[in-house]
Amino acid sequence: MNAHLLQALQLVWSPGMRITRVEGDCTAVLRRSAAELQDAPLHLALGISPERARELDTRAREDRRAVEFISARLGPKPRPPAAEKQNPYAEGPPSRTEEPAPLRLVLGLEAGEATAAIQDLDALLDGAPPVQISKLSSSLSHEIRNPLSSVKMAVQTLQRNTGLSDRDKRRLTIANREIRTMERMLWLLSEYGRDSVPNLEQQPLRTVIQEAQAMVAPELAERRIELKVEEDPELPRVRVDATRLRPVLAQLLLNIAMGQPEDSQVEVQLRRGASGQPLMVLKDSAAALPPEERGTLFEPFGSRLARGAGLSLAALRRVMLNQGGDISAEGSSDPGMVFTLTFAV
Repeated sequence: MNAHLLQALQLVWSPGMRITRVEGDCTAVLRRSAAELQDAPLHLALGISPERARELDTRAREDRRAVEFISARLGPKPRPPAAEKQNPYAEGPPSRTEEPAPLRLVLGLEAGEATAAIQDLDALLDGAPPVQISKLSSSLSHEIRNPLSSVKMAVQTLQRNTGLSDRDKRRLTIANREIRTMERMLWLLSEYGRDSVPNLEQQPLRTVIQEAQAMVAPELAERRIELKVEEDPELPRVRVDATRLRPVLAQLLLNIAMGQPEDSQVEVQLRRGASGQPLMVLKDSAAALPPEERGTLFEPFGSRLARGAGLSLAALRRVMLNQGGDISAEGSSDPGMVFTLTFAV
């Protein structure tokens, strides 16, 4: 799990329900600085009604580590420069841009004072797979893989028949290709719903791309697509779980290759970024990024670029984040996109 998903804010308040102490990332959770929250009424700090604040205070003073969920009204508060150092809560409720935010509170007592550990559920769930996918992905993969393995074995047995016509051979080649596609889609579904801790090991970045390439070698050979890899000297090794990264990276390579003309190259650069972290840069000369897809490119089924099951880019981003890296994309409505994978060392 990513560190930003665990960010929490702790508020402590007096019997008069005014904030006495703040710890944590106030700006990220409550969209206010610690100075703004200090001595604020509890209901204004949380963006709730005074009645709801009294209920939370009562639950906290029971000291049973009660969990409560609230829909807070939070947002930027415009202030004139002259009021920069004033307590914004001193003269009454601030002017807010109403933006409801779901918050999770764990209530209790600390040294006799009421307290709440607060998490922003939007941040907690950002990038996490839908609950339905998490629950079903493993079962679906298992149930479909078994009959698919039988079909694969039958097709491969038929291919060994020396009396097949050329047309039948082509049909079986297509069947084998589609079986491999289904196997990759099942793996993507399973990986997107997985939440286990990765097994990180150091590997050369060139090895990472070569092993991913090998997984889609038959499809690349069919279209006579080659990888052109340019590598900066003395790149540090990267920390990856290769077993989980290879298939999702292979799917990105295949997505790019399928848009290329036959007898062409997919360009890959292995280099250092501005901060010194190793980067893998892949150029997709055929893809375009429509403006309406900029915010959904790495969401499941959120882009036409994620060919097949629509989970390839979402699964790749999830794997990269879980392994301490990231992925970004640059492009426009014109053909030509660049994917940049950032790795941990």
